[in-house]
Amino acid sequence: MKNISRLIFAILLTTLAFSVARAQEETPNDTPPQNFNQQRRPNLLAELDLTKNQIQQIRRINQDSKLKRQEAQQRVIESQKALDQAIYADSADEAEIQTLLKNFQTAQAEVFKIKATTEYAVRKVLTPEQLVKFREIRQRFMQRMENLKPQNNRPLNAPNQKLINRPRRLRNNN
Repeated sequence: MKNISRLIFAILLTTLAFSVARAQEETPNDTPPQNFNQQRRPNLLAELDLTKNQIQQIRRINQDSKLKRQEAQQRVIESQKALDQAIYADSADEAEIQTLLKNFQTAQAEVFKIKATTEYAVRKVLTPEQLVKFREIRQRFMQRMENLKPQNNRPLNAPNQKLINRPRRLRNNN
C-alpha cells in the first residue's frame, strides 16, 4: 500500500508539473479539449492557487529536467531492445544477458531518479498550506482510483479471464 501511495503522489506531482507547463502555454481564451483523462485529473493549478512566481519556478524545473528525462528514457528503450535481442538470439550468452540486464536496470533507475528529483523540487516550491491542500487532493484522487478498481479486484491491465477461458466455437465451413 505504501508503494501505491508513493506512485499516486508521484502521479499527482507530475500532473501538477505538466498542468503548470500547459497553463503557461495556453492563452486565457483557450478552452482545453475535454477528454477522459482530464475529467479524472484534479485541476491542481486552480485548487492550489499557485502564484505566478511558483508557476515560473515549476516551469523552470520542468524545462531543466525535460532533456535529461528524455535522454534517460531513450537509454531505457535502447537497453531493453538490446536485452530482448540477446535473450532471443540464436545462441544466448548468459554473461552478456546479465550485463545487458544490469544496463537496463541502471537506465530504469536513472529515469526514476530524475523523476523523483524533479518531483521533490516541485514539492519544495509549495507552501506548507499548499502542501496540505495537495495531500487532500491526493487523498481524493486515491479514493477515486480505488473506486475505479474492478469489482473482482483484478488489476486494471489484467486480461479478462472470462474471455480467455471461454470455449471457442468452431465454424463449420460447409
